[in-house]
Amino acid sequence: MRVTAANLIHAIGKLPREIHYQYADTSTPTRLIIERIDYPEGPVIVRRYGTKKNPDAANAQSVSLSSSMIWRLANAIVPGKPINLERVFGSSYNSRSALEALLLHTPEFYTTKLDRLEQKGTTKKVRSGHKHLLYLPDEPHENGVMGRKELDMQVSEVSFDVIYEGVTLETTRAITGVNIEQERRHAQIQIALVLIGQQLGFRTWVAANDRSIEYAGRRIAEMESVIDQLDAEKVLSAYPEASNAARLIDCIWFRNGRLMPAVMEIEHSTGVTSGLTRMKGFYDLGPALRDIRWTIVAPDELRKKVFDQANLEQFKPMDVRFFPYSAVDELYSLCQRRKPVGITDEFLDCFMERCLAA
Repeated sequence: MRVTAANLIHAIGKLPREIHYQYADTSTPTRLIIERIDYPEGPVIVRRYGTKKNPDAANAQSVSLSSSMIWRLANAIVPGKPINLERVFGSSYNSRSALEALLLHTPEFYTTKLDRLEQKGTTKKVRSGHKHLLYLPDEPHENGVMGRKELDMQVSEVSFDVIYEGVTLETTRAITGVNIEQERRHAQIQIALVLIGQQLGFRTWVAANDRSIEYAGRRIAEMESVIDQLDAEKVLSAYPEASNAARLIDCIWFRNGRLMPAVMEIEHSTGVTSGLTRMKGFYDLGPALRDIRWTIVAPDELRKKVFDQANLEQFKPMDVRFFPYSAVDELYSLCQRRKPVGITDEFLDCFMERCLAA
């Protein structure tokens, strides 16, 4: 299970309110008091004191730990993998140390100092004592007490930032309720899915009303591995009504002309029902194939909304998957960097989460 902002907020919400929390670097005199928590995904309002400007609790300064900051950290968390917050946040969010401090007092988080391995040419150097956050859900410590862990390891910190080239949207349709930046992100994710599919040996159908989007000076319809006609695919050739129902689905992956590893709708707003309904229309008219991943691709923060809607009675037969934007970025980056070949469709299940309630 992926860690979400709601998970982090839930953990912080269990911290005792009477404690004044210290930072990971205990030499700093700064302390935090939890003032308010907005469920389910933040923000968290804390009061901070112990600085020159606010030396005592009576004059503590209110600081907001935003939902976007909490989500950014949640997306970076992997059990047992040390996290460098400076790398996660860059120059953003000057209150990140406050978020770190609160999490370190929850049972599943620890602070640890790791040696960093640096390499210049053939020369390697080890620099000691770099602070990291560590998530260990199977080794909880006492709630309200800072967790510390000694690890015998070195970390090589190489940045694998995802880079998208320019997207031109002038020729595409407007998406109801979505502003230009959200529309651009929608297009970037759609293009990433095409390029992921291309690397994994899939051919991709792109929604008929999105085929004129330009990426790096080339229309999506002209990209390698993008197909021109749905009914030309063998798996759909006997289902003309299904082909028509699928025309406006954002992305469909085909393999060997006979299989569909995934049918995907990209939802950038809070309403995911339209995407589920469009896929359900295709599901009802198309071939009854096994191993089709009926998938909602959406921002990480929409996870609960996607799960709630996917578990409505009319959508349960599809066994919907959730493919968060962060996982799309991660898989896209992997495909661009490592060019994986010869892997099975099941590899996709590492990046998608089943929504159906047990």
